[in-house]
Order: sequence, then structure tokens, then C-alpha cells
Amino acid sequence: MAAPNPSRTTDWWRDAVIYQVYPRSFADGDGDGTGDLAGVRARLPHLAELGVDAVWFTPWYASPMVDGGYDVADYRAIDPAFGTLDEAEKLIAEAAALGLRVIVDIVPNHVSDRHAWFRAALAAGPGSPERARFHFRPGRGTDGELPPNDWPSQFSGNTWTRVPDGEWYLHLFTPEQPDLNWAHPDVRREHEDVLRFWFERGVAGVRIDSAALLAKDPGLRDFVEGVDPHPYIDQDEIHDVYRSWRAIADIYGGVFVGEVWLPDAERFARYLRPDELHTAFNFNFLACPWEPGRLRRTIDDTLAEHAPVHAPATWVLCNHDVTRTATRYGRADTAFDFATKRFGTPSDLELGTRRARAAALLTLALPGSVYLYQGEELGLPEADIPPDRVQDPMHFRSGGTDPGRDGCRVPLPWEAEAPAYGFGAGPGEPWLPQPADWARYAVDRQNADPDSMLTLYRTALALRRTVPGFGDGPLTWLPAADGVLAFTRTQGLTCVVNLTHTPAPLPPHTELLLTSGPLTPDGTLPPDTAAWLQAD
Repeated sequence: MAAPNPSRTTDWWRDAVIYQVYPRSFADGDGDGTGDLAGVRARLPHLAELGVDAVWFTPWYASPMVDGGYDVADYRAIDPAFGTLDEAEKLIAEAAALGLRVIVDIVPNHVSDRHAWFRAALAAGPGSPERARFHFRPGRGTDGELPPNDWPSQFSGNTWTRVPDGEWYLHLFTPEQPDLNWAHPDVRREHEDVLRFWFERGVAGVRIDSAALLAKDPGLRDFVEGVDPHPYIDQDEIHDVYRSWRAIADIYGGVFVGEVWLPDAERFARYLRPDELHTAFNFNFLACPWEPGRLRRTIDDTLAEHAPVHAPATWVLCNHDVTRTATRYGRADTAFDFATKRFGTPSDLELGTRRARAAALLTLALPGSVYLYQGEELGLPEADIPPDRVQDPMHFRSGGTDPGRDGCRVPLPWEAEAPAYGFGAGPGEPWLPQPADWARYAVDRQNADPDSMLTLYRTALALRRTVPGFGDGPLTWLPAADGVLAFTRTQGLTCVVNLTHTPAPLPPHTELLLTSGPLTPDGTLPPDTAAWLQAD
């Protein structure tokens, strides 16, 4: 592992590169077709060699897996498909020995309908203390046959389900994910205990799922488009929760990253006040199209949002919910929006991959921390999942119009010539089918290729760790031609990205550190290519 850059902050999370592991699809240690902790432990050297600082795991808890583990039945148990709590503790220790911190995913808005609390609530009946931990209500209409309100779902479909005794319960996601009542002290205490449980096992941080949804309007008033405040997004009471969480994290030296989707910059920044969350995901950048003006504006807006609370920005190109970068950047519409994702959208994969390489250097040069979704370092495209193999509930709840998120969750290719590309150690067929042409993306094949996406990421991350100027700190835009983004960090570090259709000259420099693709014969920067330079 490369020596650390002496200019980097002592607050590791302010400029860390954090690798996201989706456990079902990373590596399969027992050969049953599902990724597990044994597989992750065997592949930790890959992450250490890649050069990341931390690893974030999407939920590995006991779960029926209706929504990929985000329907948690027990926060203190590892799902048997993934392994055991003892294995998780060993993984955390083994990662630490390789210089990798571990971040776990907490899902506070809802639990699984198999959770002990919800089973007790169903058995206890209307008006019981057990039901007070959730949002049970009588229905509207003559016989209570209508839902208590008209709230829209975060997925397609209804947000209320009626139980046999006539009451309805709220679920902003699937019916198998009942929402918790965060006005109830039991809910607050339980999650604080869960945080302590994992911090005491050595995790360095917690990612908070759907972080802006916890608090609900007390009267569960109807949703009216354009009328503020929203009845269940970004309620003011939610900040009391995160202040209490921050007090716990500070005891253990832990950090938080929130999944906060909010268009209002001032409201977004409230979550990052010094006594609340350390960081939050930057979804505006993730969804931004490959357009120079939009990218520059999004970068400026992001830095401006974070400046008042002195929080670091985060940068991410892809995660387990969105179309993979190489595919998205090859489409006519390079932005990301759940509403526009459809089967059969054409993509120029060669163009998309070239842009994804340039985007890698762009994001790694920006101030703050970076999240890298598994497989992005391999340049994986979105996979086409046969309709009879789709598992994502988003697909089914949309009536089949939304392809769902399975295409970015396909098991990784490790060995080009091995069954299932080395994903599993045995005969088990992967839980999602891998494309027939993925041998070219396998880790072992890219290891031997100096021009591969994997080599690019390894080289970039090594430079980011050792060259002064990267990570936390200021950014200054340089004069550049239309369609070219150019900025400096500190100590002469410069990043240039050409988003035009013609080659662009490089600014004055003393050293060419790295490019996302070869320069032209006359030394100019080709279209959809990025360069890192050292200047006086």
C-alpha cells in the first residue's frame, strides 16, 4: 500500500476513498451462488491493493431479502446466507490489519415484517403498546376500507396495507417493510443500542439509509404537491435523532454518512451541522449528465452547500441503486432518473467507458471523499437481466415497466476462465446471471493489462494517496475553452477534463501525472478524456 500523503487531513473521513460492497454479489466463499463474508474475507487483498481507505457494506443482517437486505429482521445477527456474527467480527479485524476501515449500513426508517416487534404488533391487536412502535391506523371510508391517507410510495404502489383486524399500517417502501414510529422512545433506544453494538465490534462508521424519512407528520396529514413542509420527508424533529446519535459516535470515534435526497441546499446542510452527521451522499452529482456546464454548476453548488457547516463533500458516480456509469454515459441521456430508466435503452459502451474513465479522474481530484461502487473499478456495464430472473421489487411494483436495479447488482467477475468467472468456490449458479461476455472484465485479465480500468483506478488511487494537493481543501477553476473543465487544487495539482468533440490543449505544466486515455500525437487532450498535471 502506498505511503500516505502528508498533507491529508487527520480526519480520515474528510477525504477517504470508500469502497461499497454489495455482499450478495461481491464474492461467494461457500459456493452456493450467493456472495458472503467468507468471500469478502478472501478478496480483501484486492481492496487493499486497489488503494481504498474503507469498505462500506450494504446490509448484511438477518433478512428475508425482499428488498436486498434493506428489510432487516435482526440488526444484531448476520443473515445465514452471508455467514455469522463471528465471521463479521473477523472480517472487521482482518480489514483493519490491511489498513481498511469498515462502515456498516443501518436502516432506521423501517424493519422487516418478520422483525420480532412487528410480529408482536400483529398479534397484540389495535390500541396495543406493541402497535405504537409502528404507524397503525383505522382506515377512512364507511367501513374503514380506504387507506388512512394518500401518501405516495418511495417505490411504485401503495403505502398502506390492511391487516385482518381492519387496521392499516404504513410502509413507504414495500408491504414487507413497515415504517417505525420515531416518536416512540422504544424506537429511539433500540437504534442507539444497535449503534453501540456495532461500534463496540470495531466498525469505523455507519451509513444511514433513507436518512431524511424517519420523522412523520404527527397527524399523518395528506400529501399535497408543492405544499411545505412535506408530511414525511425532512421533518424538523429528525435532527433530534441525529444529535443523539452523534453523541454516541463521538464516544467511539465513529462517523456517519447519510443518504439524504433533498433539493433544498439549506435544508440539506442542516444534516451536516457539527453535532449531527459527518457527511451525506451527493446525489446531485451522481445524477448529473455528462455535460460541462451542468457538471461545473453541480460541483460549485455542492461545495457551496457544504461550506457553511465546514463539512466535506462526497462524490459518487454509481451505487447499488443506479445504472452503471459505463452504460449511463453511453446513452443519449447521460443523466440518471428512476422515472426514465426503461428496458432496451441503447448505449454506446465504448463511448460510455471512455467517459467513465475520465469521470474517475474528475471525481478523485475533487475536494472531499469519494465512494466507489464494487465493479466500477472494472468498468462493468449494466447487465441485461432476463425477465424471468429479475428479483428487484421495484420492477414488480411498477407493473414491469421499470427494469429494477438488478442490472448493477450482478456478481463480480474475478477469473476469466473459471466457472461463474471465479465468483464462487463451488458449483452454485450465481443468484443473478452474469453476461456471457464478461471474461474481458475479470480481475485477473485486467491485472495483466496496463491500459485496463482496474490499472487506471489503482494508479489514480496511489497518486491520490501520495501526491500533495488531493483530498480535502480548496478548488480553483482555471480559464478553459468551452466544454473543458480545468481546476487546480493546492501545490500545483491540476485536473483537466475535455467534454468537447475535438482535442483540447493542456494548460502549462511541469509534469503529466496521469491521463484517462492516451494523448493525441501532438500532445493534446482527446474528447472525453481527463488528465492530472503538476504545475509550478
